Amino acid sequence: MRMTCVLTLAFVSLVAAASSAQTKFSGTQQCAKNDPEYTVPVGDRADHVMVLAKDKCTWTQAEIGGVQVKDEDDTIVSDVSAKGSRDRGIGVMVLTSGDKAFIQFQGTGAIKDNKPVTGEGTWSFTGGTGKAKGIKGKGTYKGKFNPDGTATFDIEGDYQLMAATTSK
Repeated sequence: MRMTCVLTLAFVSLVAAASSAQTKFSGTQQCAKNDPEYTVPVGDRADHVMVLAKDKCTWTQAEIGGVQVKDEDDTIVSDVSAKGSRDRGIGVMVLTSGDKAFIQFQGTGAIKDNKPVTGEGTWSFTGGTGKAKGIKGKGTYKGKFNPDGTATFDIEGDYQLMAATTSK
């Protein structure tokens, strides 16, 4: 009986520690107009193109492990038609400490008059450097594009920093 109580207490402590390791993540990105941006017609319809683009975003009100997120470079591939897009990309997020977190994202966008209007999707951390090494997590994003090509995205989700290990 005593062993069962000890094992139950150990299990509850382990579950509590694991659940507390998840940290909420949220912030806002202000993204500049894509530069560069390459567009290639697919050829099956007049309104169907593939786009390869790079953008630079600055972050506000976002931090990882108590360190402010500074900016992010995204590389994006989009399958675009007259009414919408399917987007995939990789982001390299830079913290004020110089550490980096890597993100993979995918989503969809609405197009009007051949310009993006809104975008939304999901993202996940795929790794990082320094304090963000081994980071895991995922979430959602939703944003709006301005007529000049700039955009604002609200991002939220959860992350977990892996415990640092030392080697002998």
